[in-house]
Amino acid sequence: MDARRAQGAQRLIAMRLPSLATVLSATLFLGACVSVPEGPSVMALPGTGKSFDEFRYDDVDCRNYASVQIGGTSPSDAANASTAKGAVVGTAVGAAAGAALGGSSGAAFGAGSGLLVGSAVGASAGDTSYYGLQQRYDHAYVQCMYAKGHKVPVSGHLTSAPPPGPSYAPPPPPPPPRS
Repeated sequence: MDARRAQGAQRLIAMRLPSLATVLSATLFLGACVSVPEGPSVMALPGTGKSFDEFRYDDVDCRNYASVQIGGTSPSDAANASTAKGAVVGTAVGAAAGAALGGSSGAAFGAGSGLLVGSAVGASAGDTSYYGLQQRYDHAYVQCMYAKGHKVPVSGHLTSAPPPGPSYAPPPPPPPPRS
């Protein structure tokens, strides 16, 4: 009797697991359709004496320049590609491991598990890829806009204030000469 229940449970799991994998993969692919707006994540303002039309022209030119500097792909496209690769590799590795350990029902379980783990790892790698590319894009954009005479954000450490004086007391003057 217990053997029949165990077989029934295995069949139930084997029947429901592919539907779970389908739902998870549909969620993954729908999530991959979400994209982050392309462009700089820093603000630039028209330079002194520059018209707004000059600013808009230079902005488009600098966006193109920054895009070329990161290889012509947008950070969000790179993140989506990385997430998808992680899901595919995770599913394949999970299915292979599941088949080796548990036969056909193990392959289905391994594929589902691999999809979950691969998606999570791919999403993490995608985030890293996105932020790295966005930072490189922003640096190229800021350099270009600055070179064209526009106002761009600078670090608080870059100021025109004079350097502070010494933080120690000067030595006392020498004693007067003895006569």
